[in-house]
Amino acid sequence: MSAAPEPRLEQQQPYRWPVPPEGGWTADDLDRIPGLPPHTELIDGSLVFMSPQRKFHTRAMWLLEAALLAHVPADLDVDREMTIRLDRRNRPEPDLLVYRAEADTGADQTWYAPEDVVLAVEVVSPDSEDRDRGVKPRKYAEAGVRHFWRVEQGADDLPVVYVYELDPATSTYTPTGIHRKKMNLDVPFSIDVDLSEIYRRGRP
Repeated sequence: MSAAPEPRLEQQQPYRWPVPPEGGWTADDLDRIPGLPPHTELIDGSLVFMSPQRKFHTRAMWLLEAALLAHVPADLDVDREMTIRLDRRNRPEPDLLVYRAEADTGADQTWYAPEDVVLAVEVVSPDSEDRDRGVKPRKYAEAGVRHFWRVEQGADDLPVVYVYELDPATSTYTPTGIHRKKMNLDVPFSIDVDLSEIYRRGRP
């Protein structure tokens, strides 16, 4: 979503949009700028704001978060919507991430280093399609995040999970599978997910 003000917002009480410094914002600024909307990301020194999410996005996150927590080994842990500090000008926020448990610094933590992140998961929304398909996976790979999943809404409204693994020789992702209805993987750890349960009411 663009940071440019919309006419309907300008008709209300004037809002003071953050004015970037010369050279753009930095990763540290993301914790200091007052009044930012929830889940603001930093991409190439620019602030990126999130639109309200659709039910598919929310349910896909619930489903995969529950599956990851049920299968994650003791030396790893799972968080949702935490940023990864890739470099000085980039702090994207994947929808879900798996990280080394020893990288947890406590309740006030706001980001993880890419070397501590084992898996980043992005659930694609209409306004984030270009970022989730291109910009963010490229940046995750260049920073050394070993595994990446991109989740899209299929024609039957069920999740389609595109799975990638880092090629260390090229610092790019190699596709390793496309999963519909069921997902059974051995890496980064053994996990079995029934993707058709996305709208199950008895969710945890």
